[in-house]
Amino acid sequence: MSIQVAIVEDLKEIREALQSFIAIDKDLLLTGCFSNAEQATEELPGLAPDIVIMDINLPGMSGIECIRRVKPLCASCQFMMFTVYEEDEKVFEALKAGASGYILKKHGSQKIIEALKELYNGGSPMSADIARKVVKAFHQEDTPQDYKLTKRELDILQLLAKGMLYKEISQQLFISNNTVKQHIHNIYEKLHVQNRTEALNKYFGGH
Repeated sequence: MSIQVAIVEDLKEIREALQSFIAIDKDLLLTGCFSNAEQATEELPGLAPDIVIMDINLPGMSGIECIRRVKPLCASCQFMMFTVYEEDEKVFEALKAGASGYILKKHGSQKIIEALKELYNGGSPMSADIARKVVKAFHQEDTPQDYKLTKRELDILQLLAKGMLYKEISQQLFISNNTVKQHIHNIYEKLHVQNRTEALNKYFGGH
């Protein structure tokens, strides 16, 4: 079964590049493509794609505001922010609005496709730059609570905080991809969270 993807991006050349990335991967299926948030807000709930690749800086309504409006109407939609921006404010605003992942436009097609698949499979892909900023912001003076994480689970949580994909973690720790997924499932269970962003927030924020 294909992962249904929609694109919201105002720049024609970037839209077309994303379309070509999706077209060449047998696991991905493009179901909608929008150049502005206003049209996307109207049509995305009806399309109900698995993932929406969302630019932040759109003409008129921003991508972040689009997520705020669409998310309550399309609970199954996951949003991956796709942007050149690295400012903390935009990152946090996007995550608070309901984005599950965040990747920069400078990344190549393979990284983008892997990020889409990881997001679909329960991950929260972020670029390393963004992940470091998120972790830094969530660091507080309070000592993190003891969530009974094992040493291997802590190792994996630290690698998640660096923005690594599951495949990269498995290579780093010399374990299988399925073992990584099982460890991450256990981490989420122990922290009572659903995704990477929530896990980083809860553990490093000391909540």
